Amino acid sequence: MNAEVLLMFTMDVDRAYLYAHPERELDSDEAARYQQLISQRSQGVPSQYITGHQEFWGMDFIVSPAVLIPRPETEHLIETVLPLAAGIKTPRIVDVGTGSGCIALALARELPNAEIHATDVSPDALEIAEANAARHQLGSRIQFHDTNLLQGLGSGTFDFVVSNPPYVGESEEDQVQLEVRKFEPRGAVFAGPTGLEVIERLIPEAHFALKPEGWLVMEISGSIAKGVERLLGDWRQLQILSDLQGIARVAAARNPS
Repeated sequence: MNAEVLLMFTMDVDRAYLYAHPERELDSDEAARYQQLISQRSQGVPSQYITGHQEFWGMDFIVSPAVLIPRPETEHLIETVLPLAAGIKTPRIVDVGTGSGCIALALARELPNAEIHATDVSPDALEIAEANAARHQLGSRIQFHDTNLLQGLGSGTFDFVVSNPPYVGESEEDQVQLEVRKFEPRGAVFAGPTGLEVIERLIPEAHFALKPEGWLVMEISGSIAKGVERLLGDWRQLQILSDLQGIARVAAARNPS
């Protein structure tokens, strides 16, 4: 599959063209470029960073080593938020640690009446997110904030705080794919020794930023699910939702105040 993606990138064609023209041969420049790309991939560089693109929620996103590569599992966050937001006329949503902007943009597309904010502590990530918003003509729909978590965004402001925070513990590092450890931004993957460190800070900040009936919706992993349940013990309507493999993937809870 990676070889096919890199071939399409080399030829600047889509998969339909590739299958419809099996007789098509690479010219010498294309062949040299393809070999160069294959060499990069053999060294572990993710194909998404080589091509500069990744699909999420049916949308094409620019990606670079400054941002985490969007993953299908994160789409469960969108699926969780949409029905909860359905009854709110103008939901105010903030995507914390937006990275490529994939969550904020997917929600902006699905919820045309929503007011969307997105934060990140990395200026390089925000640059990528803003570029993606412009490409999808959603730049006017999203307000980007260069800040750590929810600092400076006020109290009682949002209906939803949504986040795919770093949640891998450093003790689990040897279980993480080598290409993730080596090439993806470490600060977007690892939270600290246990994996709960960022979430421990996010929960009280979300409590402050949310309206009384507001929701916190976070991506998590099975290894921290019990810890997240403990940290959200005072919140209402706590749900731990699993992905298609039965692994805990999303924690959703309502503001306790």
